Amino acid sequence: MKQFSALLFTLILLAGCAQKKPYTYPNYDIIKPEVTCKPNRYNIQALLGFYLDKPYVWAEEGPDAFDCSGLTYNIYGQMGVEIPRVAREQAKVGKTIPFKELHEGDLIFFGSTNKRSKYINHVGIYLGDGWFAHASSKNRKVTVTHFEDEPKYLKRMKLCKRYLSKDEQKLYMTCDAPLQKMRVTSSRYTTPWKTGMSLPKKAVPD
Repeated sequence: MKQFSALLFTLILLAGCAQKKPYTYPNYDIIKPEVTCKPNRYNIQALLGFYLDKPYVWAEEGPDAFDCSGLTYNIYGQMGVEIPRVAREQAKVGKTIPFKELHEGDLIFFGSTNKRSKYINHVGIYLGDGWFAHASSKNRKVTVTHFEDEPKYLKRMKLCKRYLSKDEQKLYMTCDAPLQKMRVTSSRYTTPWKTGMSLPKKAVPD
């Protein structure tokens, strides 16, 4: 009986170790961020402060590299707000608001300059006064951009969404559409891109 128990324990241990996947590009496993703080705009700014200049890597949601929707997924996830992982799905939830009513912490979604196209391929976090933060494939890093400096983003804008009310007392996640379940994992089972690894030669354009 003791031998059987020892064998069973060894098999469980080996099975757990075998599930850890090494990093390969791109890593489409969705790693759910650990909740570290409450949802408010001060924490959005604080988390962005940690992530500025982190490299852009397609399909990554941090903590060492991000793509555009991975950045928004991570920041809201660390505040305990579950949102979809990819930009086009993030654009379906929350509360749609006009550009002129943007408030700090709202998300801005972009596509092509074709006004007829509704396709979403990029997202940023509004910071106020015309500034927004995003993981930019063009700059290959998490950066801050002003609409006056890069007016092309205004031409690419498709819609704006609010997840957190101005008074920070309410969440608007299911205003426009129900929140769909996602298959997520943790760094216990898969390896995200880490500092020191080589960067991909090409970035998927935003």
